[in-house]
Amino acid sequence: MKLFGRNHIIISVITFAILFLMNYLGNQEADKLQRALMTAFAGVIGLSIGLFILNKGKDDKSPPQNFD
Repeated sequence: MKLFGRNHIIISVITFAILFLMNYLGNQEADKLQRALMTAFAGVIGLSIGLFILNKGKDDKSPPQNFD
């Protein structure tokens, strides 16, 4: 999956919506909007970092030598 491509944006929006709704609807604290937004943004950032690490070595033209 290309980082920041069409599929990545769609998956990020879905992830944000699910995390936001889970935290907003299930929280009874006074600052539930702020907590839900921070958790949803952190989830999308974590997803992006994970995809970056996964996609980093995908098209590597020079693999390590003597790899067992």
